[in-house]
Amino acid sequence: MINKTVSNVQEACLGVKDGMTFMLGGFGLSGIPENSIAELVRLNVKNVTCISNNAGVDDFGLGLLLQKNQIKKMISSYVGENAEFERQMLSGELQVDLIPQGTLAQRCLAAQSGIPAFYTPAGYGTEVTKGKETREFHGKWHVLEKAFKADFAFVKAWKGDVAGNLIFNGSARNFNPNMCGAAKITVAEVEELLPVGVLDPNQIHIPGIFVQRIFQGDKYEKRIEQLTVRKRD
Repeated sequence: MINKTVSNVQEACLGVKDGMTFMLGGFGLSGIPENSIAELVRLNVKNVTCISNNAGVDDFGLGLLLQKNQIKKMISSYVGENAEFERQMLSGELQVDLIPQGTLAQRCLAAQSGIPAFYTPAGYGTEVTKGKETREFHGKWHVLEKAFKADFAFVKAWKGDVAGNLIFNGSARNFNPNMCGAAKITVAEVEELLPVGVLDPNQIHIPGIFVQRIFQGDKYEKRIEQLTVRKRD
């Protein structure tokens, strides 16, 4: 029987080194691989490149790595909730590539699929086009975007089994599934780890072939990025 479980997050992160490129799942503060990020902080890896939709907030998610100046370069779409990110970017301490959200997702998916590059109309005629090949298709101009190359992908799922099959919950599906199998090693942390055969095959979002290591995480905060409630009378 296939068993991809590792005993803890320390074992899951074996091989992590300075200067590597990491993909980190999540959408806002939903579906963040919290245990893996905490271990990267503890390992104190330096000069890393992080590919993630957003940069967390000042004291949570990737914000924890930014606090210790562990990130050399951020490749992301939305970074508006992180004051430390803004400070490092404006001071020149942090290299930043801002990418249209759909392009970011597709570059992850291309890496997962083994496709080296693709054309997209998103960003044509803007700063996004600078230095990139362009081509016209059916009367519309497109930009050539390359698939990402990453050493590790860290994702967080709701449920998984020991063979690496994963089920995501809600908006955690936005980027986590695309990052599975898009790096040399995919590490999945899950809220609930189950034996093979328990998950309904029709409900599985990512098959285990895209996952190399899986473990059951703990102490998930599941923060809400922006909480808006009705004023009481």
